Amino acid sequence: MTDLRPAELLSGLCHTDQENPFPLWTDGHVSSCFNQLVLGALPHAGMAVFSACYLGLVRCSPPLQTPPPCGWTLRLVSGLLAALLFTADVVLVSVLQQGDMYLDLLTDSCAILAWLVHVGAMAALQRTVLRRTRGPLLLLLLVLLSVPHLVITLVIYCESDGYLNLTEPLKLARLVLAAARTLPLLMYLLAFAFPCISDAGYTLYTNAVDGSPLLPESPPTDTGGMVAEDGSGCTSRLFYLWLTPLLRRGQRGELDTPADVYHLPRKLRTSVVCGYFHQCWEACRRGGGAGGGAGAGGGAGRDQWPRPVSRNLLNGTWSSHYLEEPLELEGDVGLLRVLHKAFGWRYYLLGGLKVLVNMLGFTGPLLLSSLVTFMEEDDAPVSRGALCALGLFATTLLSSILRNIFSFEVSKVALSARAALVSAIYGKALRVSGSSLARISLGEVVNLMSTDTDRVVNFFNSFHELWSLPFSFSIALYLLYLQVGVAFLGGLGVALLLLPLNKFIASRIISNNKQMLRFKDSRVKLMTEILFGIRVIKFYTWEPHFIQKVAACRKRELSHLKVIKYLDAMCVYTWAALPVVISILTFVTYVMLGHQLTAAKVFTTLALVGMLIIPLNSFPWVLSSVLESKVSLERIQRFFKLTNQDLQAYYALVSPEDDQTSVLLSQGTFSWQGPGGPDPSREGIEPGAAKGSLMLHSLNLHVTKGSLVVVVGKVGCGKSSLLAALTGELNRVSGVVYVADRDAGFGLASQEAWLQHASVRDNILFGKDYDPDFYQAVIEACALTDDLNVLPNGDRTEVGENGVTLSGGQKARLALARAVYMDKDIYLLDDPLAAVDADVAEHLMQKCIMELLRGKTRILCTHRIEFVDKADTVVLMENGTIIKTGSPAEILPLVEAVPKNRKNEQNARERGAAKQQEEEEEPGSPPDLLVADDPEQMGSEQKQAGGLAWTVYQTYWAAVGGVLASSVLMSLLLMQASKNVSDWWLSHWISELRNNGSTRPNGSTPVSFISSQLLLFSPGHLMSQTFSSSSLSSDVRFYLTVYASIAAANTVFTALRSVLFAYGGICAATAVHNRLLDRVLKATVTFFDTTPLGRVLNRFSSDLYSVDDSLPFILNILLANLFGLLGMLVVMSYGLPWVLVPLLPLALLYHRTQLFYRHTSRELRRLYSLTLSPVYSHFSETLTGLGTIRASGSSSRFEEESAKRLEQNQRCLFLSSAAMQWLDIRLQLIGVAVVTGLGVIAVVQHQFHSVDPGLVGLSLSYALSITSLLSGLIFSFTQTEMQLVSVERTEEYSTGLPTEPQHQDAQLSPAWPEQGGLEYRGAVLSYRTGLPNALDGLSLVVRPGEKVGIVGRTGSGKSTLFLALFRMVELDRGQILLDGLDISMLGLGQLRSRLAIIPQDPFLFSGTIRENLDPCGRHSDQQLLDVLDQCHLSPVVERMGGLDAEVGERGKSFSVGQRQLLCLSRALLTQAKLLCIDEATASVDQRTDTLLQQTIRDKFQDKTVLTIAHRINTILDCDRVLVMHAGKAVEFDTPAALCRRDDSIFQRLVAGR
Repeated sequence: MTDLRPAELLSGLCHTDQENPFPLWTDGHVSSCFNQLVLGALPHAGMAVFSACYLGLVRCSPPLQTPPPCGWTLRLVSGLLAALLFTADVVLVSVLQQGDMYLDLLTDSCAILAWLVHVGAMAALQRTVLRRTRGPLLLLLLVLLSVPHLVITLVIYCESDGYLNLTEPLKLARLVLAAARTLPLLMYLLAFAFPCISDAGYTLYTNAVDGSPLLPESPPTDTGGMVAEDGSGCTSRLFYLWLTPLLRRGQRGELDTPADVYHLPRKLRTSVVCGYFHQCWEACRRGGGAGGGAGAGGGAGRDQWPRPVSRNLLNGTWSSHYLEEPLELEGDVGLLRVLHKAFGWRYYLLGGLKVLVNMLGFTGPLLLSSLVTFMEEDDAPVSRGALCALGLFATTLLSSILRNIFSFEVSKVALSARAALVSAIYGKALRVSGSSLARISLGEVVNLMSTDTDRVVNFFNSFHELWSLPFSFSIALYLLYLQVGVAFLGGLGVALLLLPLNKFIASRIISNNKQMLRFKDSRVKLMTEILFGIRVIKFYTWEPHFIQKVAACRKRELSHLKVIKYLDAMCVYTWAALPVVISILTFVTYVMLGHQLTAAKVFTTLALVGMLIIPLNSFPWVLSSVLESKVSLERIQRFFKLTNQDLQAYYALVSPEDDQTSVLLSQGTFSWQGPGGPDPSREGIEPGAAKGSLMLHSLNLHVTKGSLVVVVGKVGCGKSSLLAALTGELNRVSGVVYVADRDAGFGLASQEAWLQHASVRDNILFGKDYDPDFYQAVIEACALTDDLNVLPNGDRTEVGENGVTLSGGQKARLALARAVYMDKDIYLLDDPLAAVDADVAEHLMQKCIMELLRGKTRILCTHRIEFVDKADTVVLMENGTIIKTGSPAEILPLVEAVPKNRKNEQNARERGAAKQQEEEEEPGSPPDLLVADDPEQMGSEQKQAGGLAWTVYQTYWAAVGGVLASSVLMSLLLMQASKNVSDWWLSHWISELRNNGSTRPNGSTPVSFISSQLLLFSPGHLMSQTFSSSSLSSDVRFYLTVYASIAAANTVFTALRSVLFAYGGICAATAVHNRLLDRVLKATVTFFDTTPLGRVLNRFSSDLYSVDDSLPFILNILLANLFGLLGMLVVMSYGLPWVLVPLLPLALLYHRTQLFYRHTSRELRRLYSLTLSPVYSHFSETLTGLGTIRASGSSSRFEEESAKRLEQNQRCLFLSSAAMQWLDIRLQLIGVAVVTGLGVIAVVQHQFHSVDPGLVGLSLSYALSITSLLSGLIFSFTQTEMQLVSVERTEEYSTGLPTEPQHQDAQLSPAWPEQGGLEYRGAVLSYRTGLPNALDGLSLVVRPGEKVGIVGRTGSGKSTLFLALFRMVELDRGQILLDGLDISMLGLGQLRSRLAIIPQDPFLFSGTIRENLDPCGRHSDQQLLDVLDQCHLSPVVERMGGLDAEVGERGKSFSVGQRQLLCLSRALLTQAKLLCIDEATASVDQRTDTLLQQTIRDKFQDKTVLTIAHRINTILDCDRVLVMHAGKAVEFDTPAALCRRDDSIFQRLVAGR
């Protein structure tokens, strides 16, 4: 028995002949032996093994209460039934005892075991989360594998003798049993197809695999409650099975909100990463002691990992424990050192994995060499070929898996670094001192968080490439040397010659990129200002001028973009042409040296050249990416080196003797400059800004607890700066500042109200708990009751960005209400009464400041002299110092009787207001801090759903230009075709050489082939004796000439494609921007009121950057991949037609996979973009309101909010990259299948001697790169889709925005309006449907040359009068006539250019004073100086340096009052017949106001003037007064006549003044 051979064993088991022990076919059907063993025992054994894998699944705890679905029960019953039937068959076989009895027993036993294990697996699955599904598909496949066995068994029984014979009941019984086995099978299939799962909802709160509890009453698989990856098994992690529920949800189109995506794994949570990063920062700051660092990275770090996602996180509550001790991110700590300490070791370990992946990459060409050598030898043993094919399978599979793991782990490190950096920058911005922050523009700081952080994060992807590319290059060179000896030097020489060229191109690209980004920054800055001042631009019809300014910036930006794109094209050309050039030179040199080409050599060399190109091609870009991240790291480092607010050092710690002191200033000197002083060159401050900086000096002030101190003084004397000095925003040069209980913070109402993009209630609560009684008291004291009744949703109404949807007075009162609700001990009120009318001011003073805040310390800056007598103490300021402190009786005479000749001594400007203004800047789009309750009014940005519409592709095609786009595609096709033809020609040449059996020319002895096994170990032998003859044989010359000609054609087509593509990209960029800019500037004012500015700005910054740069770049790669794949498929099908058999199902699988992936990937990318805006906009909102946030002590709450928004964004980003890896591993496996399939087909065909080694080599050398091409194709396609979203977004604005009417009236007289008579006839206007009418049937007539004063409560429709006149908002009904002409018939430009307005909010553009007064350059310098003199601004302008002095970003070189005066100067220049003044002097002291009123009367003597005023004395000398209420004119008469009427509202206002 010991020497029993397999043949004997088989013939004994099957009862067959020993010569043919295992027949496949007998008697016209499959043999019984083959049926029982291969179709019966084998599938059942497989079924048992694979079913056993499910036995150990984790059960749900607590156990599920509901009964299992009937589908599972049916399957269990059918499984048991099948096992019983096979058991019965065993009994019958034992009784019958036929010849093949043992074979039947073996098969039946396998079947019984298989079905019993299968039943066990189903029972186990029922107790897991999978019970609500059909269970794994594998179970069905295992069952289906046994079907052929059953069918053939029945056929055999029917055709055999005895089985249908009633005289042999046992045999008949076996036939019946076999037929009966179809019943459980059918039952099983039916139960699988119709599982009868009722729609009871379940939620998984972690992954399916860790068997977490299923909680009822939630939608099926609520992915928003799951935690990504944590708790998943090894297989699940390897193949990303934990992503399946999310991908399914994406496929169903249900990924709508960021709350639908998984939570981050524990170690990637923002709070955890930041806590660890801060520990590392501390360790480095203390000198990086090993103990501290190790502790942070070891135990301490691990203690901080949070538990699995808890309900409070799911409900939106948040605790961020790393904020409990705020970290002072200060000191000379190298950011690189901290990053290294935090993420270094984990990152370096991945380097080892990278080495392994690179080494495995080279096994492909070596195995290819062995396989082709095997093909060339007709009598080679088949085992050698099989080993090669197996080797190809194993190495490509291992390489795929390791590469995938490496990419995913690197992306995790990068994600952690991003969270740490973004949080650290936000934290630093909250703590940096005001004087340090003044040196940097808001845009720069936001850039640090966006662009610079992204670049630093990109370093993690680039660094391993930086060392691994030269490493791969060296190995490829060595392998090439082993293949072709010194011949490789010819090709390498060209490649190395290109390196300096490449370096030069790369450096030029980087320098041009810097220039381009500089112009892009200036364009975006200009766009920010345009969008901020869009009303002013429309009022003054400056659109054409600003379009020109933007166009000029854009032109300079595009000039550099052109250079970049053409240099890029040059790079693309050189690297695309390089493989062909290197191959030609290598083969020509090899042949010239007298060697003969063989298929193995040629195709191994081709594969190696391909591997050589990648490092050469990528290296310059990797290098530039690393250099970019270095520059960005330095920029972030500089920001971290800025000094922080040091409140400990700023305030005196020793309290005064008496405990009644609330605020004490003693000999205080404060400056807006940092400690380094006003050296503009060193500080990087604009010279203009440095020169005019106000210094507060010799300040002495004593404020007792509970007193009301009123600060008065001229415009620009330093009132707001005094408040900033108290809150610690200034730099204390000398003296003492004491504030009682400073830690409790101040209630600050700044001069320019800063509001959050949230509801009215959320703005007032400002993070505090809702106390209904106190809240109501605050609303009433701040006179907001009426306003809330008018607003559509009361206090739930959304406040637009920076309060854009509210009037000036409403903004001021809302900011005051927020301060009051904070319930602090000290209140700093910076002129909250300026923007409200007289009776409201009286109400605020009495009810709010005097009553509700009684007992609090109140410091009030104001120009309203009438309220000064209510003060306990009055402080008079001038030129940055306190000149007198005393009772109202002492100070009032000084304020009212300042001699007029002292106006020229006004040589100080108020930087306090400037600082406030800086805080009011708002380039981002702050969305709701809390959930908006009024989505209609200012809806959050809508995410586009589903796939990209074809119109988006058409738009881009049209933007490039149809002819140009077609030419690009044509050149690509020709380029790819010529490349494939050149490779085919090589294989043809080799086949000819082989078929002709030609020896080497001139009869030289052939070089013996060196077996591929010796390749690595025989470097010396490949160098043969040098070929001495000077002539090549004619056929070799012919082949070489054709090869070189095809290659030359290829380089020409490549060059053509590169240049055409670059040109097309620039054409598209130009077209898209011009359409967008034109449409946005023509949009209605309502659009700007209801759209956050950041949303519009996003179109002009990130979206346009995509269209300019990212989209053409990725589209280029996509097209190259697409044509490359087509070329590869054609060549492979031509070389080995049999490969089409496995290719078709694989192509179907590929299509299904990418379709499944793309749905979710696209949604995740959109959600990522959608959650990114709130991160940046919250940051810019924070920077804008930094003074208020810090004064009230709300920094940590804002830091928490930022962390929450970042976490949401990180979730989308993490899952986006995980989905990419999910796809990548599947594509890699398809690639492995193709390569293995090709190898196997080649080996099989070799056995039939029907294979051409040349073509096999060609096909396989192509197939080795199929994986990278397949994944490259999908990634580039998905990326292109993502970038095309930018085209979709710009197109949405370019075509969908509501625009103002563009028609013109050709007959209009140039002199119109000649008189300036104005009439409103039944004018009705509401801002949006659903809102109350702002003008409600208004009718009034203003005579030419008449001066009309307009008064009324806030929100009564005063400003709307002007908006209707300028047609900023069109009337719903009625008419407005100007000099008898209906203004709706005129062109908007014609109408607005003939009117003048001084708007409520003074708006200045950054630039010179001259540009602000007269942007279009229509007036002489003398005229400009005259109007400045008339507005009492000459001394200030002279001190700043004349008309060419910079006004600073949004006019921050001026105080608010001075800005109003500049806007008045602007209006005086227009010489219009009709002037509208909208509370233009609210922030100006009374004396200056009186002078201005005189100027207006003199300059506009014969012109019509409409004045909205809160100060009654401003309009007392008007010809008539209009009193507005709820959009109607309730009174309209002369001031004298109205004062005589007892029931007159105006009379009450005058009396109350």
